[in-house]
Amino acid sequence: MAPLEVPVDAIAPRRDWSDHVLGVVDALRRRGHDIGGFTAEVRSTVPLGAGLSSSAALGVATVRGLREAFALRIDDRDVALIAHESEDRFVGAHVGLMDQLVCSLGREGEALRIDLRDRSTRHIALDRIDMEIAVIDSGIRHQHATGDYQKGHDSGPSSTGRATPGSYNVRRRECEDAARALGVRTLRDVEVSTDTSALSPMLARRVRHVLSENARVDAAVDAIERSDAPTLGDVIKASHASLRDDFEVSLPVIDDIVAAAQRESDVHGARLVGGGFGGSVLVLTRRGAARAVAERIASRSGSLKVVLPAAPR
Repeated sequence: MAPLEVPVDAIAPRRDWSDHVLGVVDALRRRGHDIGGFTAEVRSTVPLGAGLSSSAALGVATVRGLREAFALRIDDRDVALIAHESEDRFVGAHVGLMDQLVCSLGREGEALRIDLRDRSTRHIALDRIDMEIAVIDSGIRHQHATGDYQKGHDSGPSSTGRATPGSYNVRRRECEDAARALGVRTLRDVEVSTDTSALSPMLARRVRHVLSENARVDAAVDAIERSDAPTLGDVIKASHASLRDDFEVSLPVIDDIVAAAQRESDVHGARLVGGGFGGSVLVLTRRGAARAVAERIASRSGSLKVVLPAAPR
């Protein structure tokens, strides 16, 4: 990231990484906070554009830094909301709130169950289940708020049935179109038994993914709380299949990494993480096996990088 100097009274989108910082200033000012000039240095170990919430992490870190610098009365939940508003309104990436909530409220060694209907959260301890997490970066980068797909172009599935590169904004718009056609505010309000035959086949697939993924969240929490790693692995496998076939946000290289992981005897399951069209693969292994499994998979291709477990310093 190159150094950047912006007058505090002339903040406007620049269409680069700095929008994630400037957008936070804009969001705070919209809420009535007096934000003056400041100097900030950004350092990160989170790969950019790898589906690992780097933009949410930057937004949350910026809100927290300014909260400290200007003695703002903002709790950690509001930190997430402000970072999300920045990304949605200023950056132009119409993402959900999950990443910001996890970055702001998450705790080491725990999962965070989020209900976005009422924005309630619950921490789920991970210390009693036989599992460890590895993350493998595919090297394929995405950028949710730029490119032709932000303007509404969607090439749809390719002739091979795999997803072609696109934007998160397109998938969000498709879900909104489906909800409108079904007469509900969001797809969260659709019952599993709802007749979707009037929808186009593509929109019906989007609805099926959302409904089944919501059910998988509850199934995953149940498996974790019962210390049932094999069942959790099955949920993770089903999630990737749905992302690939119904939400159509995977790519052949991602599918190949997932398949390679799932051939490993110490792996419970694997799936794409992030908004899709590139990014990273989450691999759920038996405890103590994550590093060896991830390094074996990554060694088969020079373009893959093990993100977790982090390399010793």
